[in-house]
Amino acid sequence: MKVSNFVRAIAGNDGNFTYLRNIANSVFVSGSITVTTVFLSSLVGYGLAKFRFRGRNLAFMAIMATMMIPFETIMIPLYMVTLKLHLQDSYGGLIVPFMLNAFAVFQMRQYLMTFPEDMLDAARIDGTSEPAIYARVILPNSGPVIATVAVLTFRQQWDNLLWPLLVTQREEMKTIPAYIVKFAAEKYSDEGAMMAVAVIASIPVFFLFFSLSKYFVGGSSMYSAGKE
Repeated sequence: MKVSNFVRAIAGNDGNFTYLRNIANSVFVSGSITVTTVFLSSLVGYGLAKFRFRGRNLAFMAIMATMMIPFETIMIPLYMVTLKLHLQDSYGGLIVPFMLNAFAVFQMRQYLMTFPEDMLDAARIDGTSEPAIYARVILPNSGPVIATVAVLTFRQQWDNLLWPLLVTQREEMKTIPAYIVKFAAEKYSDEGAMMAVAVIASIPVFFLFFSLSKYFVGGSSMYSAGKE
């Protein structure tokens, strides 16, 4: 592939290099959502897996039930809430609605169900607080599931097209998928430049996956349900 194709892909039709800003937007939005999802889902998963309280299973089933609701069903109400909160055309509007998802909670909960109780009991006997146990015991020993949730969440948000198209208007606030759609419509006869756009868009996902692959592959044990 010629270097000129990459130059045309990055520069765009107007020569303003908007694609660079769109790449930065996608990295920031996808990265922020990944971090918050890993943090919040691990907290929720830890609570559902290791704490016994009334309605625990009901709460878990309610969370799982939300996975059956198509995003298109809640998209318009969610957009109205975004307007009310003045988050339209902003990073907040792109990030806040996706800070946590049910599938990530399910993955964390299933993995932590298999976490040895002896380690937690030993930490409690030593006088370690629950937040300290979470930070010093749970997180350092949950590498496989954290990597799995991180990779899946980042890839999902990196490819997210519908919501950014709806909530953003300014070109400098759009993400990579929105740029690709616009570029493909304008550059329909420049196959080389379109291919260059797709190649550039795939680089961060490949980098993330291969950097976490040793943990990602080891995350298969999280599907063992464990005993309550």
